[in-house]
Amino acid sequence: MEMDRMGREVSGKSCRLFSPALRIAAFALGVILFVTSPATASDPVSTAKASAGDEPRGEDNLAYRWGTVTLDAIADDTLRYMPRPTVNSHQLYLVMAAMFDAWTRYDERAEPVYLTEGERRPAAERTRENKEQAISFAVARVLEQTFPLDWFKFKGKLHALGYDPSDESLDPTTPVGVGNLAARAVLRTRAKDGSNMLGDHPDGPHEPYADYTGYEPVNPPGEIRDIDRWQPKTFKLANGTEWVLDCLTPHWHRVKTFGLTDGSQLRPGPPPRMGDERLVEEIKEVIDVQANLTMEDIALVEFMRDGPHSVQQAGHWMIFGRHVSKRDQHNLDDDVKMYFLVAAAALDSFVACWDAKMHYDNNRPYQQVHHLFGDEEITGWGGQYCGIGPIRGSDWQPYSPSDFLCPPFPAYPSGHSTVSGACSKALELFTGSDTFGAQVELLPGRLTEPGITDETIVLDLPTFSRTADLAGWSRVLGGYHIQTDNVVGLQLGRDVAHHVFERFQRHVRGEVAERNDAIPPQAADDARPGPAGATRGW
Repeated sequence: MEMDRMGREVSGKSCRLFSPALRIAAFALGVILFVTSPATASDPVSTAKASAGDEPRGEDNLAYRWGTVTLDAIADDTLRYMPRPTVNSHQLYLVMAAMFDAWTRYDERAEPVYLTEGERRPAAERTRENKEQAISFAVARVLEQTFPLDWFKFKGKLHALGYDPSDESLDPTTPVGVGNLAARAVLRTRAKDGSNMLGDHPDGPHEPYADYTGYEPVNPPGEIRDIDRWQPKTFKLANGTEWVLDCLTPHWHRVKTFGLTDGSQLRPGPPPRMGDERLVEEIKEVIDVQANLTMEDIALVEFMRDGPHSVQQAGHWMIFGRHVSKRDQHNLDDDVKMYFLVAAAALDSFVACWDAKMHYDNNRPYQQVHHLFGDEEITGWGGQYCGIGPIRGSDWQPYSPSDFLCPPFPAYPSGHSTVSGACSKALELFTGSDTFGAQVELLPGRLTEPGITDETIVLDLPTFSRTADLAGWSRVLGGYHIQTDNVVGLQLGRDVAHHVFERFQRHVRGEVAERNDAIPPQAADDARPGPAGATRGW
């Protein structure tokens, strides 16, 4: 009996392929448990926490609960449309910006980002109940328009909270009106923000978030014309069906940012090119780490890659923020601010990352290994249930199922690294400490090779920065990036976070000279055409 380096039986070439449906079932077996640690720092930009003993805190506050609804909607979106991390970060930002803007009208000094109608409510009206109603309508209205197939769920949530889902009041003196106005302001403004969220750009197809730049890869599938440029890959289902994914949102560098002037503000220098000894060494490193994957490595790769019902990178860091909410017993005010900050950091970091990705159009290890090692024998992963062993360089692949070999967009810099760098730094700045103090229990192989072990491992996430470093390193372990992609991405994200946090503080402290992003005249009254039953006309 032949065994691989992980102690698994290898039976010739009879490697089994599991269907996506089976991997979904396996995903449920992954036990994710956050172990709460005591809070060790206060939030320097939060208003003082209320002393009332009955104020909902942590997972009981309504902002946290609407966060759950939002993350569920994003996970369902991934299941329907496959991973769209850029798009999902935009959707998340729309929701949290509307929540934040509605909340500011009931805070003593905070100023909204998009809402221009209505004034700050008098002190007597700044109650928790009014804040809850205002943010509920703001969030629900944006969710209805952003995820129109699930509109009934969000109306149902309003009804469950005792609110009237049909109330479309725009009265700025009432919580319902404030919430509806905040949602309308965000949707109207961001409808023309470069994301093409409505699919109405004249240079693109009539599909939401579709590209309008006319991007075409230099290397078509199956043919390398320039080894330093990105190439789309052919994916294969277990039933033998093959397809090629187009580049995801190549226009994303044109999306309007929150804290940055634009996506190119912090553009890093170029990545190493083929012929550069540094690139060769980093490609060899990718091969070497895969050849020595441990169960803990596999768990880390899969945890950060996430599964078919994924909330994507922005949502992943929202989940980490929610751990902070429970750890520090946040109230509604705290979570509204933290959620908006994390969402803004994710938005800007994706735009900055895509600016560099599309500017350099750089390739990934998948084609780099094939080019350098071709028919040479190397040690690598042979595919699902084939283990680690000798393979041809041209057969090398990332630690991924064949139905999603690697992300469908250029490599440099790593998106996971950039977003993790940004969101981790944002949480550090918000809490005043790098301490995270979470653990996650994982079952290795649950998403790629279910059943390779029944022993779980516990991953320690002691600090925000360490968590970001692990997220970035997981992409090298998985074979999706070289180390330069990771290191540059982490630094880019951390730099983005400082710009985002600076502007965030100005809004929280009420130090903005004028409200940002006035509603463009070309935006239609209906921010998005919704299905029957969705909110329209407000």
